[in-house]
Amino acid sequence: MRIVGGSLKGRRFYPPKNIPARPTTDFAKEGLFNILTNQIDFSEISFLDLFGGTGSLSYEIASRGCENIVIVEKDAKSARFINQQKDEFQLPIQVLQMDVFTYLHGVNQQFELIFAGPPYPLPNLATIPDEVFAADCLTSKGWLILEHNPNHNFDSHPMFLKKRNYGTTIFSIFEKP
Repeated sequence: MRIVGGSLKGRRFYPPKNIPARPTTDFAKEGLFNILTNQIDFSEISFLDLFGGTGSLSYEIASRGCENIVIVEKDAKSARFINQQKDEFQLPIQVLQMDVFTYLHGVNQQFELIFAGPPYPLPNLATIPDEVFAADCLTSKGWLILEHNPNHNFDSHPMFLKKRNYGTTIFSIFEKP
């Protein structure tokens, strides 16, 4: 895997084969960051990465100048890997090894950008937007980006803004009014 932009562009990292993550493809990451780069000054935001997996999206955000990043990842092996990579890349990332829904029920911070890339068949994947909005952890005009497959459709959600398709990877973007 590699970082596709910013100061760490081209740097590679090699997650262990046995972690339970489904990394976002480079193609989908590039497409997503083409959208975000035109909308966001990364150096001015705070970022929450739910279901951190390999940490890939957080490395991308940090590579583009974000200095306030929190990753929530339940799996111990994945959290260890992310901690090792953030140290190696010298990135300002805080890793919390815990369940995402437990975190959302106790969060006391707001973020301008939240990314959720849950494992696919997460039984309660469809509840993630409502859980995030109920937790009040997104700032006004902040974006929640939910990565999912074509089995889910959020177009009728009241906070839905737009979506982008990259093969079987879909990013639904929600905005807090």
